Amino acid sequence: MRPEIVEELKRDGLLEKVDPYSHAVGHCDRCDEVVEPLVSKQWYMRMRPLAEPAIEAVRSGEIRIVPERFTKVYYNWMENIRDWCISRQLWWGHRIPVWYCGDCDGITVDYTDPDVCSECGSSSLTRDPDVLDTWFSSALWPHSTLGWPDDTEDLDYFYPTSDMETGHDILFFWVARMIMMGLKNTGEIPFDTVYLHGLIRDTDGVKMSKSRGNVMDPLELIDAYGADALRFALTSGNSPGNDMRLNEQKMEASRNFANKLWNASRFVIGNVDRAGGASGWSWPPAPEHVEDRWIISRLNRVAGQVQTHMEEYQFGEAQRVVHDFLWGEYCDWFLETAKIRIRDGDETPLPVLAWVLERLLRLLHPFMPFITEEVWRNLVQRIPEEAGRPDSLIVASYPIRDDALIDEDAESAMGSVIEIVRAVRNLRAEFRIRPNESVAAVVDAPDALDAIETEAGAIRTLAQIDPLVLGSENGGAAEAGQRVSLVLASGTVTVPLEGLVDVEQERARLTSELEQIDTNRARLASRLRDEKFLSRAPEDVVDRERGRLAGMEDRRARVLETLAHLG
Repeated sequence: MRPEIVEELKRDGLLEKVDPYSHAVGHCDRCDEVVEPLVSKQWYMRMRPLAEPAIEAVRSGEIRIVPERFTKVYYNWMENIRDWCISRQLWWGHRIPVWYCGDCDGITVDYTDPDVCSECGSSSLTRDPDVLDTWFSSALWPHSTLGWPDDTEDLDYFYPTSDMETGHDILFFWVARMIMMGLKNTGEIPFDTVYLHGLIRDTDGVKMSKSRGNVMDPLELIDAYGADALRFALTSGNSPGNDMRLNEQKMEASRNFANKLWNASRFVIGNVDRAGGASGWSWPPAPEHVEDRWIISRLNRVAGQVQTHMEEYQFGEAQRVVHDFLWGEYCDWFLETAKIRIRDGDETPLPVLAWVLERLLRLLHPFMPFITEEVWRNLVQRIPEEAGRPDSLIVASYPIRDDALIDEDAESAMGSVIEIVRAVRNLRAEFRIRPNESVAAVVDAPDALDAIETEAGAIRTLAQIDPLVLGSENGGAAEAGQRVSLVLASGTVTVPLEGLVDVEQERARLTSELEQIDTNRARLASRLRDEKFLSRAPEDVVDRERGRLAGMEDRRARVLETLAHLG
């Protein structure tokens, strides 16, 4: 544009001289073309009278913003609001309801298309070619979609609604304007709670956009990992208003969790079929075994935690609680102990396995609707009928905590069993004991003796212990210096190392590892004390280095503990 203007001025003899001049030239953020200023008439809306009641609606508590810190952002926008240019030169949108008279230059504004000029009566009318700003149209959405300005049945029933959910980046552009328009047009707030989620960013923390080319196509992710895995990845590990980074690792973790649920469900359904179905089951089950009472007690605690998190809009935390329970307690512990009992001909775990799974599917359904619906429909065909159970999981009632099913004794007993098994497993890993090699162990836990005796078979199998000796005697284990004693909350576990581990070789290996940790730890700590590094390095790099240092500290503590055990 500018070179053409210079040539035209030259051609007309109007150009005196050309001097180089550096200045800022606006460019389009989408196509990077130069934006040429053009003076034109625009329509504005006076905003202060609309903003004041909208500010009061939030200040009085009539409208709540979650998380609360964005209330300050809302006030900042609204208290410093300017008049709004609402006309746009686009090919689509709500056309501005303004007509210009060709005879008297009068302006007619009306809800319906006028036939004549409101000032001179002429029929020579031309409509304004502009359309309303997209956000103006969007601001009308809560009530205009329900039939407003007519007094419709939908408007009466659905307006105002309860919750409004959107991204924190359009708190002013959309949410504030819906509040202002709703109050102006209907006299009522459009919603009482605004829930703001964060933005999805790429692995480097940059906002995803098509122009940057860093978008992860959701359709491709669904093809690769599944719709539920994508949904779970997007809703886990975050909190209201906080941005999140999406990457392949998170997608893989979500897919693995979906596979875990699917495989656990196959195990339960397959064993119910092999047992001949649910004939004779009590439903809900009346558990007697400590493992069954423990898992049902834990399920009810989890249901209570999920309910609390959901009420507080902490959906990521609710999801984490269900994830950890299904993977870490139902699958890793209850299902594994149930396998041992089933293998020994005991079918009493089956009703409990099915009951807890059915409740877990309900808890998980808002986060993983497809896989849970599929599993649930297959499961309910095999379990006893239940009053009020619908045909589809999506309309089933959500589990709530039942204090009558909380069993402190069962939780304490299974806590001791899990602690013993976990301690021996960690020791086996620390000393690199071969997976197919059993270890002897002496468990001295007087307060948990009954539970340990009851679960001795499970302890032997899960920790691969042979023999397992209960009591304070060392059971002919080994002399001091050739055994490791692990102090637990419920007592101690002593494991002899003779024949399993070369103590001197392990001591040398761990000492060498400790020296290496100390060298790396000192170098990394020095780097994190360097102000130049802290001020220049990207935040994610600094956080990663701090995480590495914390990991070294944890590993160093474990190595020192193991060396102390070796004497």
